[in-house]
Amino acid sequence: MSLCIGLSRQRMGALAAGLAMACSLMLAASTAARAAEAYIQNGAGAREKALAGAGVASSTDATAAGLNPAGLTNVGNQFNASVSFLNLDGGYTAPPGGGINADGHHDSDPGWVVIPNLAVNWRVNSPLIDAIAFTAYGNGGVATHYKDIANANCPFGSGVFCGGPLGIKMAQSFYSLAFAKEISRGLSVGVAPIFAHQQLKVEGGSAFPVLIPGISSDPANFSNNGTDHSWGASLRAGLEWKIAPNLRFGVAGHPRIFMTKFDKYRGLLPEQGDLDIPATIQAGVAYDATPNLTLMADYKRIWFSSIAALHNPSTNAPPFGADAGPGFGVQDVDVIKLGLEWRRSPKLTLRAGYSYNTAPIKSRDADINTITLGVVQHHITGGLKYQLTQKWDLELAAMYAPRATVSGTELFVGPPPRNVEIEMSQFEFTVGAVYRFGGPSK
Repeated sequence: MSLCIGLSRQRMGALAAGLAMACSLMLAASTAARAAEAYIQNGAGAREKALAGAGVASSTDATAAGLNPAGLTNVGNQFNASVSFLNLDGGYTAPPGGGINADGHHDSDPGWVVIPNLAVNWRVNSPLIDAIAFTAYGNGGVATHYKDIANANCPFGSGVFCGGPLGIKMAQSFYSLAFAKEISRGLSVGVAPIFAHQQLKVEGGSAFPVLIPGISSDPANFSNNGTDHSWGASLRAGLEWKIAPNLRFGVAGHPRIFMTKFDKYRGLLPEQGDLDIPATIQAGVAYDATPNLTLMADYKRIWFSSIAALHNPSTNAPPFGADAGPGFGVQDVDVIKLGLEWRRSPKLTLRAGYSYNTAPIKSRDADINTITLGVVQHHITGGLKYQLTQKWDLELAAMYAPRATVSGTELFVGPPPRNVEIEMSQFEFTVGAVYRFGGPSK
């Protein structure tokens, strides 16, 4: 929030007012949640989303600050804003036969998730810095909600897990000020300090400490405690190298981001409520097949295994909240991203993309992920940019993630075991605008 306030106080006229308003919208919507590569978003902003998150070596707008800050040396003075509308269609199925989960098929319906994004870039052309950018975007999150349903397997109460309505809302937002410099012809570097904010709300698990004594190290802080907040900081860095006139290489990433603990859920998350943000790295190439056609291929890795709350197997011995207690079993994820950008005319640019990520969870962790449903692996994307005036562009993007399923044995119940299957598909639509303003140009 302080970054937004500080920038909006600069003497920047209409742009400052627009930035302040966009910051306010971003902060107001920070409870929105996202889902893609496990729980990390597969792109931020209309261009990245249309390219399935590819483009670490092909930066053309201010949203590069959140992907590869080195690419800002290719970007003029501009302001980008977009909003995405994400539909998460998922649920679970459990056959009759006892246990705790409610029998039958049940859908999670969190409603449409709204994801704002903004970025602004200024050309500086000083001896030390070529460009400065500010960006605010959702890095990831989870949103599920099951209604309070009758459950014949509950000795008391109702709901999927006998604790009433079940769901989780976790949102992760990044606020960053980026700096870029072309240190030699065709070779640029960039750094972007990150201020990270997380919100978490869990409901529907309150029956577990009652049904299974000793399952939590802190039963009062296991579920249904409202929204909690977590804060942290880190640094994103990147490089972009023009290997040949029509070929570029880029790489960028950030280390593990250490966050303050979620005290309201210290009896649920391992290490007494610790939920840090995993390190990521993305590398790729961009090839100009023709003057108007750019092809992109990226590789990304996310180290979920370094975060106990995410990676600890759900089959670990209780209590929840202990250092080695049960987690969500999320595996390290490898992602391949392919993008295509065709500048069909001076006014119209068409974009398409595809990404594939390795399976985030194993069969053993299907049951606990009834509450997260983070299982999709394929993302098919497309979009366009259309120049409306000399200063304004309209951008559109769409994403479809086909249905994915994972099944595994129900947890915390005695024999005979039964199989629980979770599923998820996603659809997202993004609309954005680019505004080019005066000042030094590249």
